[in-house]
Amino acid sequence: MADIFDICLAFTLREEGGYVDDPADPGGATNMGITLATYREWSDDPDLGAFQVKDLTLKTARAIYRALYWNPLRAEALPPGVDLSVFDMGVNAGIWRSARLLQRALGFTGEEVDGAIGPETLVAADRFDPRTLVNNLADRQAAYYRSLATFPTFGAGWLRRTEARRDAALAMVQSETTVAA
Repeated sequence: MADIFDICLAFTLREEGGYVDDPADPGGATNMGITLATYREWSDDPDLGAFQVKDLTLKTARAIYRALYWNPLRAEALPPGVDLSVFDMGVNAGIWRSARLLQRALGFTGEEVDGAIGPETLVAADRFDPRTLVNNLADRQAAYYRSLATFPTFGAGWLRRTEARRDAALAMVQSETTVAA
């Protein structure tokens, strides 16, 4: 059976696609969703250039996604479906933002919304109905995208991805529920 990280990563890679260097995208040169800045952060090599992003291997992209997104978001400890929702949103909009949206979806307020997925967030996520949580996250993610100045340019794609993420996450919840029954 495939590792849950690989299942979630497969979704993200399908959404991210291959190499692109869109002048309207503030991320710049990107391959498999990995920007030059992210590649430099992971490799600790400030001299990496766009051509190295273009030549990025799947093995390296996988290592980057695990180290900079999956692990910091503690996705392995989140319920099925919620893991995908939080991970893929983290890739698309940043891990801090994704963690904060999760905390708000769980009902956290004020200083509880710190953008760090710790024990309290994990316990709350385990106690929450996963279908409700996945839907709440998707709604919050869509609202976030609509708030961005670049929404007129990229919004249709972001909303399509959000709905695809919701559908895939709900299928994971259903699969887990069926197996557990």
